[in-house]
Amino acid sequence: MTTRYEQGMQTRRKVLGDAHVDRAEAGKTDLDLPFQELITESAWGTVWSSDRISLRERSMLTLALLAATGNFEEIPMHIRATANTGASKEDVMEAFQHVAIYAGVPRANHALKLAKQTYEEMERAS
Repeated sequence: MTTRYEQGMQTRRKVLGDAHVDRAEAGKTDLDLPFQELITESAWGTVWSSDRISLRERSMLTLALLAATGNFEEIPMHIRATANTGASKEDVMEAFQHVAIYAGVPRANHALKLAKQTYEEMERAS
């Protein structure tokens, strides 16, 4: 049986991809090590590793929550992760429509702008 940290790293790599996680791991310092362990165990080892909802649904929820709370800097990373979670562009648009109604049009509009830019970057890279 794996520890929550090990499970978190497996899930993190599955969702974000090895290249992203390798870059993040290479940038760790003594200062942020406790924080990195916290998010790996809690976000990735507990929340994202739960099998109660699919990665697709979890991806949609995460994007909607990031947009609704104005945490826009994380949106491109999670848009790129949709290639691994199975959330389609249409799924993302549905999530942002919910944001528009329940959290505000400006937040949804900005999130959509970031999503469009990120999808364009992904298409150019492939």
